[in-house]
Amino acid sequence: MLRHPASYRDPSGYIFKQEGEYLRHINQPYFIEYNTIKNNGIYEQLWNKNWLIKHEEISVSEDKIILRPDQLDFITYPYEWSFTAYKHAAQLTLRIQLFLLENGFSLKDASAFNITFHKGKAIFIDTLSIERYRDNEPWKGLKQFNEHFFAPLLLAQRHGSYYLKSLQHRINGFPLDEASKLLSWKSKLSPTIYSHIHFLGKQKNETIGQASNDSKSKGLDKVSQIKMLKTLEMHISKMSLQENTEWSTYYDQTNYDEQAFNLKKEFIQKWTADINAKKVVDLGGNDGTFSKVALTNANQVIVCDIDQSAINDCYTNSIKHKEFNIIPIVSDLMQPAASIGFHNQERDSFITRIQDYGSDLSMALALIHHMTLSGNVPFEMSALFFKSLSPYLIIEFPDREDSWVQFILNSKRDAKDLFDYYNLVNFEEAYNKHFSIIKKEAIKGTHRTLFLLKRNER
Repeated sequence: MLRHPASYRDPSGYIFKQEGEYLRHINQPYFIEYNTIKNNGIYEQLWNKNWLIKHEEISVSEDKIILRPDQLDFITYPYEWSFTAYKHAAQLTLRIQLFLLENGFSLKDASAFNITFHKGKAIFIDTLSIERYRDNEPWKGLKQFNEHFFAPLLLAQRHGSYYLKSLQHRINGFPLDEASKLLSWKSKLSPTIYSHIHFLGKQKNETIGQASNDSKSKGLDKVSQIKMLKTLEMHISKMSLQENTEWSTYYDQTNYDEQAFNLKKEFIQKWTADINAKKVVDLGGNDGTFSKVALTNANQVIVCDIDQSAINDCYTNSIKHKEFNIIPIVSDLMQPAASIGFHNQERDSFITRIQDYGSDLSMALALIHHMTLSGNVPFEMSALFFKSLSPYLIIEFPDREDSWVQFILNSKRDAKDLFDYYNLVNFEEAYNKHFSIIKKEAIKGTHRTLFLLKRNER
């Protein structure tokens, strides 16, 4: 039995890995809560709403209950979500709490790490984060909800999407007193923002979420809590992020004509089928345009891009078109999410999760010139990076005459000559040390070449 390093905060139980599967161990003190939740049909109702990860009991004894949750291929973290995805995760947390309150239960906490995305939608994955509601007790998770969800969303809306990455640097949430200072004085005119950020930011931690022993307490009763949370959920539902980024309109200004664009799609579709790729990672995938081409044959594609706006479009379009086998992720390959938390093992790095995902194919389209010329990454290093991710690689190489390459080189000014090594010959020489070339096709009408490479296993 291998206990998961992230599963130590809740004394009710923990996740462990056995024979390649993740299982949940429930400790004896939580038995009464668990059986009460189960016998009242709460789990089943949440499953029917597709709000909670399903599980089955596989073992029951006097000292432990073992559950087998549905197994997820890939876990995303809050700091990798687009604005709309983050908003949906917040709304799901509130809707679950509202449902539980109406049925005599409550969430013990409101960590954003209790949410991931499965089949295109947010889903709650902490089965043990439910307890019976106690009269006159405020929601214990309210402050944490504001630290994990409401504050980052507000700050992103007002100061930029960088704040959606807050939990990568502050795993326990964004401090409300600090969020209060960063928001304008006008935000205090909003009753919702004032009460959840400015007011709570002034309170001492030990006074928030305490149950009152005084029957005449002015604390919120259940009806008032429901009203408050519905108001908060409505506020969040109306939030949006208008952020024009460098790559958000990339395909509107690409140097491909329609014929070249379609030819590139044909190559990707055929090559994906040729190698029977079922799991694909599209690195620098923008809004997922070419990921959808790979999905003609693949079962699932992870779309990664540094651009918040492009990934947000990918996420909203996948919902609109019911493309539930796309996983959009905001990730900077020059600085991907690192392992964080206790012993740096609580949340796995982006690279570790991609490697554990076991993709058959990685795609790096219109990416290598940015890594090499903007990021100064030598061909040898990028080849080793891609080699570590999957057996096959589709990579596009724009030569020196490509307009985007020219733009980047010209921006180097006096240092431009230092990048004379950037050419197709040197690229192939470096990559041939780690890959075999299966296919090589010049894309007519462009200064770009598309490669299908197979990793050398020696």
